Amino acid sequence: MKIVFLDALTLGDTSLSPIAALGELVCYPTSTPSEALARVGDCEVLIINKIRVDRPLLDAAPRLRLVCEAATGVNNIDLEACAERGISVRNVAGYSTEPVVQQTFMHILSLMGNAPYFDEAVKSGAYSRSGIFCDLSKPVRELAGRTIGIIGMGTIGRRVATVAEAFGMRVIYYSTSGTSHCTEYPSVSLVTLLAEADVISIHAPLNDRTRGLIGAAELAQMKPDAILVNLGRGGIVDESALAEAINREAIGGFATDVFAVEPVPADNPLLHTRHPERLRFTPHTGWASVEARDRLVARIAENIAQGF
Repeated sequence: MKIVFLDALTLGDTSLSPIAALGELVCYPTSTPSEALARVGDCEVLIINKIRVDRPLLDAAPRLRLVCEAATGVNNIDLEACAERGISVRNVAGYSTEPVVQQTFMHILSLMGNAPYFDEAVKSGAYSRSGIFCDLSKPVRELAGRTIGIIGMGTIGRRVATVAEAFGMRVIYYSTSGTSHCTEYPSVSLVTLLAEADVISIHAPLNDRTRGLIGAAELAQMKPDAILVNLGRGGIVDESALAEAINREAIGGFATDVFAVEPVPADNPLLHTRHPERLRFTPHTGWASVEARDRLVARIAENIAQGF
């Protein structure tokens, strides 16, 4: 069995041995569209993460029987074209819940506790020179007693809610699909969530209902000291409007692991605000703990074994 992984660099140094044990595995760190066309001619199993699987690519792979998405979302795969050719498509769900939740609270706690400032105060020697045992120049705010508003109450959203409750927070949520299946917590309108939440945490997919969901009008409805955290998809938040809100100190802070364009362009307005201390960024690493990547590879191998 010939297995081709077109963008293996997306999994870093994770061992692919469970997949390699199933057949002849050929890995390419990255692939341009033209390179991809030239690399799939004799493959029976195709593994991709961000590579677009469209009709031209499928036409170039006459032996292809299975496409394995090395992620959960399959919006980069032409599912109709695959079905027409009898090609199975399998993704992996649930492998990254814990690291995403962990990074969500890493960002929340960093913003609420002004962590970078205090870390630098010690490392720079400012604390040593201060002559006082405690630096109170920046506020540290408690999570207990505050309200977290979760946008998207799926598997990750529910786990965030559980952890938030452990911190003593009140949980409300907005269902982006309109179904409100979760009955453990109050389902509210987006307007209510924006007005009541001290922390707003986004865990929704990017689709027609969520694209640009948080723009200038929505940011204006937030409390002036509330913080917004996005571990969903970059396109859910209007980055220009968000940068302007940060410039005006209209919200307490913003943290994100995702951007509308990735890697983030150097001219993104969020990288050039007047108040960078109100921002926390990570480069789309929320999903990518060592353990999660190992789980992902194991599940891809299972998908291949079950597909043949």
